[in-house]
Amino acid sequence: MTSLSGNIAAPILTDPGTQSAVNFLGGLVRMRARAADTAGAYALLEHQGERGYMSPLHVHESDEETFLVLEGTLRVEFGDEVHSVGEGALALLPRRQAHGFVVTSPHARFLTLHTPGGGFDAFVAEIGIPVDPDGHVHEVGAAPGPEELTRIAASHGIQIVGPPLLP
Repeated sequence: MTSLSGNIAAPILTDPGTQSAVNFLGGLVRMRARAADTAGAYALLEHQGERGYMSPLHVHESDEETFLVLEGTLRVEFGDEVHSVGEGALALLPRRQAHGFVVTSPHARFLTLHTPGGGFDAFVAEIGIPVDPDGHVHEVGAAPGPEELTRIAASHGIQIVGPPLLP
């Protein structure tokens, strides 16, 4: 029998009152578990967005990204492949492979799991505009432009390699 051990030394409990939430690239992202919560093992984020919420084509240098669609439909692109990913479907994208997503249904809610954590969740926290637990922006700020977004992403091990995907 194989025994697996992790770096998490004690139980961690969070709830919406202790989890941060931000407006990120036009969608609501709730940080369900940050890398700091998991000793860097992973980060788990919940995204909510309307049709057209999307990412630019990008590459994670050191983490895999897993999408689990809870509601709605996403178009996920990687390499030469384009897939419609609907409710209950999962897409596991390896590190160092260009990919992107766009919400194609009227609304979508999905989880992203980043293993290990520390890159993407820190990026989201840095550029996201804080919101209250109900998702209302309580701090007005401008989203970074494409050049600034690319520079900040690179500082977190994420290379933006193409424009946002079209809905």
